[in-house]
Amino acid sequence: MKKVIRFLKDWTLPVAMGLGALLYLVFAFVPALDGAAVFFAPVMDALLPVFMFGVLFVTFCKVDFHAMRPVWWHLWVLLANLLFVGIVMAVILCPPVATHLTPQARILMEALLMCVIAPCATAAAVVTQKLGGSLEQTTTYTFLSNFVTALLVPVCFPLIEKGADVPFLSAFAKILYQVLVLLVLPMLLAYVVKHRWPGLHRRIVSVRDLSFYLWGCSLMIVTGTTVKNIVHAEASAVLLSIIAMTGLLVCVVQFAVGRFIGHFFHRAQEAGQALGQKNTAFAIWLAYTYLNPLASVGPGCYILWQNIINSAEIWAAQRKEKGQ
Repeated sequence: MKKVIRFLKDWTLPVAMGLGALLYLVFAFVPALDGAAVFFAPVMDALLPVFMFGVLFVTFCKVDFHAMRPVWWHLWVLLANLLFVGIVMAVILCPPVATHLTPQARILMEALLMCVIAPCATAAAVVTQKLGGSLEQTTTYTFLSNFVTALLVPVCFPLIEKGADVPFLSAFAKILYQVLVLLVLPMLLAYVVKHRWPGLHRRIVSVRDLSFYLWGCSLMIVTGTTVKNIVHAEASAVLLSIIAMTGLLVCVVQFAVGRFIGHFFHRAQEAGQALGQKNTAFAIWLAYTYLNPLASVGPGCYILWQNIINSAEIWAAQRKEKGQ
């Protein structure tokens, strides 16, 4: 039993992803479970934001709020993100290239865009803390990244899909609302608990890796949803495979470029997470709402790749710690 518990602790993310995919496939393709699948679908949808709120609340309980301020690597990572978005937009809009894009190639480029324009995931701070990086700097970047995305989406989407009705103020308000609910609210609650109920605060922070395991639960739900989107996608297996492999390439490049930038500021872990880990759930919603729905397969696959990379980084960090 101890070996099983140790295995689950060391490989929380892969186990969560594998379990989420397996549970969806079982409930989807076993006729006897159709009733249970219909019952649990809305339950899982309701539990996901609860888990994410809990992840951030526990994480923010450990934050030194006085240390949250912009630093130089934030600027360079934001510029790198803007560069990636600009390159993809140029391929889609530049006349010599755009006129030769097939419908499948256009879907691929839109999927690629969703993987780079998506803001930094709120869970990036959780992984950064697990890797021993600065929780405060990663959290600060997450706010900046969401603000930049709120500016980019209303500008870029109408240029890609002429029929995409994305009023600037409404799109900005939608993203701002998400930031308030997913970031500001748990942060305010954590601040109140930290300064008003120190006893409760000590109990929360005393539970080792609590936010990490809560994130594992949310990852299980998101992975099941991702598998569902891929299974029901109305596209050929070849196109889905190309989108998935392109998502892998983009994921590796963004993590690598982030770590490269952070290396110059001695913040490789923080910058790698900042640029590489994306809020794919929000990207999927954007694709479904404003672009070709098949473009959502890109961020859907990206969430698997980024968490495989996270698992590898955490494994390497734990192995290094044990070696010391």
